[in-house]
Amino acid sequence: MNKNIIIPLMVGLLTLSACDNSVQQAAETLLNEAGQHFTDGDYDVALAKIDSLRKLYPNAVETRRKALALYQSISLKQAQDDLAHTDSILQVVTHDYNYQKTKVEKDRAELRATAEELLMLNTTKAKLDSLKVRFDMQCAKIKYIHKKQKENIK
Repeated sequence: MNKNIIIPLMVGLLTLSACDNSVQQAAETLLNEAGQHFTDGDYDVALAKIDSLRKLYPNAVETRRKALALYQSISLKQAQDDLAHTDSILQVVTHDYNYQKTKVEKDRAELRATAEELLMLNTTKAKLDSLKVRFDMQCAKIKYIHKKQKENIK
């Protein structure tokens, strides 16, 4: 009677381990695809692959750990790219604002500032402030990702 219980139990365990192996391989395949998309610069597709991996293979712990590191790298690269883009726009808008401000102040002193000039100055100032906030947010995001990456190394 013991043999009748042990043999099906062993077959069941072997089946489960085989399934676990195929699940692990499928998770690794998704992770590799995400890595390739990251290398190709397709950040959104890479992040979508990682999200799929998380949803489809919740028990592939080691692969999910690797996916987290890749996710952080992708997010960091996106933030760095956005920061560089925002910085270049910020420099242009800052230059425009300073030019407009100087002109408006001169026109005000001579009592010939127009409503259009004042509106343009205020609009440019709002755009400048918005860009500064975006720049600061990206800097904070980059700093946070670096902190998380260091925590994951430990």
